[in-house]
Amino acid sequence: MIVACLLLRRFSSTTGMPTRSVIRSKGCATRSATRLRNPDLRVSLLLNGATAVELARLCSFIDEVYALPFTRFDEVDSDPRQALAAVPQSWDWIVENHRVHEESHAQIHGFRAFFDAAHEHLHPRHPLGIAGQAPPAYLPHQQVQLDLPGAARRAAAARLQGDAAIAVLPAGSSSARRLYPSTTSWRLILDALSEQHPEARLLLIGKHAEDGRTMSRIGRAEVDRLLEAIPAAIDCFDLPLLEQVALIEASDLLVSPHTGFAFVASAVDTPWLAISGGNWHEYLFNGVPVYSLVPDPDRYPTFTWGDPEDVVEQDEDGEGPRIASMSAARIREDIPELLRAADQLIHRTLSYDDALAGYFPRLLAAYRGDRARAFSFDNVGQRYLPQPFPPS
Repeated sequence: MIVACLLLRRFSSTTGMPTRSVIRSKGCATRSATRLRNPDLRVSLLLNGATAVELARLCSFIDEVYALPFTRFDEVDSDPRQALAAVPQSWDWIVENHRVHEESHAQIHGFRAFFDAAHEHLHPRHPLGIAGQAPPAYLPHQQVQLDLPGAARRAAAARLQGDAAIAVLPAGSSSARRLYPSTTSWRLILDALSEQHPEARLLLIGKHAEDGRTMSRIGRAEVDRLLEAIPAAIDCFDLPLLEQVALIEASDLLVSPHTGFAFVASAVDTPWLAISGGNWHEYLFNGVPVYSLVPDPDRYPTFTWGDPEDVVEQDEDGEGPRIASMSAARIREDIPELLRAADQLIHRTLSYDDALAGYFPRLLAAYRGDRARAFSFDNVGQRYLPQPFPPS
């Protein structure tokens, strides 16, 4: 029996910690892409132990998950060789994170130390591969579907009591609060959604508990303000992770800024309305419609890839500094488009193909025509990008 070991780790350059969702790794974003081409493979994953490894265990095509106790990639605070001690050494194939070959990660000392130790510990029969490409044989753009446990689905159903729902992630886990909409902006969004969809409960989802994983960059007091102001809102912060995923699955729509956890929506067949902006654009697509609300690049520059953003030092709502693409003015101006997109996604009148066909030209415009920056996993967006004009 051939065994494949996929060395895949999502690394956040902002926080120095892994993102919460493991399903974004290209080697896992399949049914499996590798396994469809190689049905006799047994696939294992090595993951940072501080990621949501329980999501990987919901992928039926993964045989074994190794959650490693080496969790800090910005610095070396433990022995990576000891972290690997329980992992078998002999494999047929080892497929690793492409970032190990990028100069940008050469000075991330924990990341570098881990991969040096992994290359010493693990012994593949075939040459090392890169996740998301052959070898071994790889079939791109397959769909991940998470099979949630019945207990999580029953808990979500009990909480909703048969009501329709819209899930809302108010903030991701990047270290700076200014990267996400203010509480005032969220109240404007939630009021508008509640008026347009009065039958829906608004599920506020996030995490404040300190357990070694990343946390939502919105304060408890801010969440409480939203709960007090929005009658349809339900507090779903700090529920067990799989129950939160089940609530997203039970919802007609997820609304959030760009954050790793939001990518789980498509793995449970829930459309995502992304309030796009900040460092990164939306780049993984999984067979379920995503509508990215891309800001006007002339007025609200965005997608800085970690470089300094344009910051409104004192936003007009009085809630402190905010990057321009998440400012109160930008959010207010985009409410009509947000509501149109929400209606299309909830009623499933926007197909997956049409969503991509609309998104990639907007994305290319935000990048001023730079096709290299408008990337997507498995190059899904290539067919939707406008063709460049031939040289005259």
